[in-house]
Amino acid sequence: MSLPKKAIGIMGGTFDPIHYGHLVTAEAVRNEFDLEKVYFVPSGNPPHKDPNLVTDSQHRYLMTFLSITTNKYFEMSPMEINRTGKSYAYDTVKVFRQNFPDHGIYFITGADAIKEILTWHRVEELLDICYFVAATRPGYDLDDLQKEELKVLPEEYLKRIKIIEVPAMAISSTEIKKRVKERKPIKYLLPEAVEQYIYKNELYTSGQLDE
Repeated sequence: MSLPKKAIGIMGGTFDPIHYGHLVTAEAVRNEFDLEKVYFVPSGNPPHKDPNLVTDSQHRYLMTFLSITTNKYFEMSPMEINRTGKSYAYDTVKVFRQNFPDHGIYFITGADAIKEILTWHRVEELLDICYFVAATRPGYDLDDLQKEELKVLPEEYLKRIKIIEVPAMAISSTEIKKRVKERKPIKYLLPEAVEQYIYKNELYTSGQLDE
């Protein structure tokens, strides 16, 4: 299958908080597939997370905005946080497909999420309108992932799933929140502007640690 000549990426997530693992992944995928832009889309009410464990969307949006301002290829979209009800990838990608009818669309996710792709909302229609890029985390054996975990997917889906190895994915939002709560340093795990925002707004000082 030939890849599209013009393409954009969608980087979805709770970004609670956003960190260098997210940013390195987005840039690696942008470079690998020659994407014109990568749109960061903070989730509103993610269907697989307890809303009581997710930081207010305004904080997550602003932290994401602060982290991408120095990269001209990165853009923000408030689409999901402005949406009422659950935030499904299909609904988001469908809007981007309508706005970019002549572009290929690459939905960026973690390789671990691919194992559960058949449980995603309207996954068949989703894979009809975009490619999936699965970013591998440290510890994943790329060959085993391709042979074992993706073999459950129909052939037509496999053609639309791309796997890319990405460094710096050992950082997690959960670990950052844990370190803040324990008063441990988080410098160099995320952009300095985001670090300052967390401390200024006293985020993650208690409670939620679920990523």
